[in-house]
Amino acid sequence: MRALVRLWLRRAPLLPRRARIALAVALLAGATGSVVAQSSQAQPQPPAKLPTGPPAGPQDPQLVARGRALFVDGCSSCHGFNAYGVPGSGPSLHGVGAGPADFYLSTGRMPLEKPTIEPLRSPPRYSRPDIDALVAYVASLGGPAAPNADPSKGSLSEGFELFADHCAGCHQMVGRGGIATGAQVPNLGAANVKQIAEAVRMGPYVMPRFSEKAIDQQELNPITRYILYARHPDDAGGWGIGHIGPVPEGMVAWLMAGTALVLVARLIGERTT
Repeated sequence: MRALVRLWLRRAPLLPRRARIALAVALLAGATGSVVAQSSQAQPQPPAKLPTGPPAGPQDPQLVARGRALFVDGCSSCHGFNAYGVPGSGPSLHGVGAGPADFYLSTGRMPLEKPTIEPLRSPPRYSRPDIDALVAYVASLGGPAAPNADPSKGSLSEGFELFADHCAGCHQMVGRGGIATGAQVPNLGAANVKQIAEAVRMGPYVMPRFSEKAIDQQELNPITRYILYARHPDDAGGWGIGHIGPVPEGMVAWLMAGTALVLVARLIGERTT
């Protein structure tokens, strides 16, 4: 390109030198701009939403391809053919990581019949190998690795205190669930350790998301240990009443105490007459 400009300058003697130089610069800039434009058009443009991070760890290409096929068949109607989401139906899955995918699929909360209803725990729609394939595909779209916890490394008493501070307000002190504003709080009796860790980190539905700053790994371990313990606690104090929490137990105690007082009063009254 520069050689052509020099040749044109030598063979355009009728124009003033400054005009020839200005025209040469314009020609050179225009040619450079056209080359850049052609190169940008040749390359595919990036999508509007990019992954927030690289895939978490090495992926098995065959497992990812199988997960992609399962995704297109059963998930693309809500999350889009390329998993960038569908407005009003499902969010983008780029950058979410393996944890949310494993949680929603392994607890049967996805696929969802209606995107506007609360996902509730149910038997999984996919087998474990199919779930692993779908999780591998979602993980290949970027995001953090799936969280986990080790209850054996946690203190039961510390887990009791942490659960009371962060979780009991909704899930009840022994993890039996309940009702919150605009949502049904699930029972934690069927959740395994991995699902508990995934729920803490992702915050499904209206549950708040707890980051490492809010609940670090050294605190997540005892929380999972307490949740597992609360399923079959040691009833050292006596009658557990189905382990449905201290409030119902207190009500039963008051009813029993009131009945006993009425009987005592009745007996005393009959003696005085």
